[in-house]
Amino acid sequence: MSPGNVADALLRRWYVLVAALLLTAAGAYHVVRPAPQYVGSAVVVLKPPVTQNQPNQLTNLQPPLAVLSYGVIRQLESPAGAKELKAAGVRGTYHLVPRNSGTSATPRYLIPSLQVQSQASGPEAAVTAVTRIVDVYTRHVDAVQKAEKVPAEARITATVLTSPSAAQVQGDKMRGLAGTALLGAAGGIVGALWLDRYLLSRRKDAPGRRRRTEPVPVVS
Repeated sequence: MSPGNVADALLRRWYVLVAALLLTAAGAYHVVRPAPQYVGSAVVVLKPPVTQNQPNQLTNLQPPLAVLSYGVIRQLESPAGAKELKAAGVRGTYHLVPRNSGTSATPRYLIPSLQVQSQASGPEAAVTAVTRIVDVYTRHVDAVQKAEKVPAEARITATVLTSPSAAQVQGDKMRGLAGTALLGAAGGIVGALWLDRYLLSRRKDAPGRRRRTEPVPVVS
């Protein structure tokens, strides 16, 4: 298809371009004035029990603590865990991110800390969701040790290292507008060309447009 044919097709299906322009303008409005979104976050760390040899719990972090933490995370990420969090009042999007606070040589999940994130339309809702996730996580950690009949004084405890807080999501409006314009232009042009080809093919295949070839009588 030559550039001239493309231009003719776009002129014939100008209404598709107008519809794409209106949709692009609506998308650009939401980019310029988006609905406020907040991300709540908190950091939880598992600490071993206090002993005479290690009175400071944070100096006795061991890989088995991280194994326990990751096991609880997998439970909460399962379908049953998602239902439990929903029953606890957690709504919207949330993430459970095991953190590695060591060096570049530290294996993943060695440090038993967990970053909990939740996205909501308001700061209070985001902080509330994070707090409820931390509560469920803490209950699971305690339940695993109860099931193994670990004495209360020898149990691993979950401590909030960074209190739940919320921050507003700040997006890049220029990139959003550029992406919206690109998608709108591409969608409008492709849609107009496809519709033009479709309608022309239907017109050619219409019964009234077909030519009938009849034998020409021969005059002797």
